[in-house]
Amino acid sequence: MNMRIACITAGAGRMYCGSCLRDNALASALLAAGHDVLLIPTYTPTRTDDTNVSMPRVFLGGINIYLQQHFALFRASPDSLDRLWDFNPLLKLVTRLGISVNPTDLGSLTVSMLQGTKGFLKKEVRKLVRFLKELSPEVINLPNSLLTSLAPAIKAEMKVPVCCTLQGEDLFLGSLREPYRHDSLQLIRENAAYVDAFIAVSHFGARSMAEYLGIARDRIHVVPLGINFDGFERSHAGDAEPFTIGYLARIAPEKGLHFLCDAYRLLRSRSGLSSSRLWAAGYLAPEHNSYLSGIRRSLDSWGLSDQFTYHGELDRRDKVNFLKNLSVLSVPETYDDPKGLFLLEALACGIPVVQPRRGAFVEIVETTGGGLLVEPDKPEALADGLLELWQDPQRRIALGNQGSRAVREHYNANRMADAALAIYRSVI
Repeated sequence: MNMRIACITAGAGRMYCGSCLRDNALASALLAAGHDVLLIPTYTPTRTDDTNVSMPRVFLGGINIYLQQHFALFRASPDSLDRLWDFNPLLKLVTRLGISVNPTDLGSLTVSMLQGTKGFLKKEVRKLVRFLKELSPEVINLPNSLLTSLAPAIKAEMKVPVCCTLQGEDLFLGSLREPYRHDSLQLIRENAAYVDAFIAVSHFGARSMAEYLGIARDRIHVVPLGINFDGFERSHAGDAEPFTIGYLARIAPEKGLHFLCDAYRLLRSRSGLSSSRLWAAGYLAPEHNSYLSGIRRSLDSWGLSDQFTYHGELDRRDKVNFLKNLSVLSVPETYDDPKGLFLLEALACGIPVVQPRRGAFVEIVETTGGGLLVEPDKPEALADGLLELWQDPQRRIALGNQGSRAVREHYNANRMADAALAIYRSVI
């Protein structure tokens, strides 16, 4: 039986965001299965590396919510002016100029968003709820707990169940200044009473967010990530020279590129190793230019700068080509990530991974058998894991083959859609 589903997603400006990719993949798989799905972007238009199935209109547009947060005049402006600020090309232009998503700058705005119809942004919240009411969906899915203010507003207008995906927003919340962090968590806990089901993207995420948000664990279901494997053919570069270590994630301190570079220094200090190179790719926010510059200076001081290449942010085709030329992928994050989408993409290309034993990395690596787990935050342990695969090409290839098979079985978009549908049906 086909369903009518409204899925809300949160745009991340000009960045390829893992949550946007996940939401788009889910909506695409649901549409392909014959369901009536509308993917509704908020803040900014979404940017994906696959066919974007989101609607062109953006709600809670980034320009509008900024103006209404800081200037009372705009809280009473007519809809015609608001629609001008939400004009898709204008939002795209502003994102190209740069929008800060630094949590330390967004505390008051986060609290206002979580206050919903009781805060400065009530006009924008009500617009989205009116639109949802006109759609008459059977179920509504929110993209993260930062938008749980929509749940009580929806319940006041409609008799429809509301689900909320949990996708690692605890990293953002934990970076807020006080009193905004305390107030945000309190508001999320109050709004949670109006959510019929929470959906985590990993078992680790379900456990950690239950504790962090104070939500009963049995209210959180697990729908593992799934991706569309079109174009992610198995690579045969695992035994090629030179040995190439890859990093594919945002260029930011919490993602751990500096740890990988330190591990690479230790690796190159071992005698008898053949030629190698270190490649990195991913979105670089303006505020992290100095972070990458510091990494380059360190590599230069170690005499390794000629072995390092930063490839920038990659579209889907270039990302697949990047992955296919790796020998191993490692993103040694310094926090407990509940997602790890880049692991699925590497494994899909038959590239084994070496990851810290933390967050969702553990269940992905153990489920797929496609790599090694090492002690977190230890460049020496990471170097040992990379060395192990460097010295044993046959094992490297075997791990890549195993991972490529298993990721298609356990982490495909259709399986993700089936699991989400089971939860939607359970709350209707």
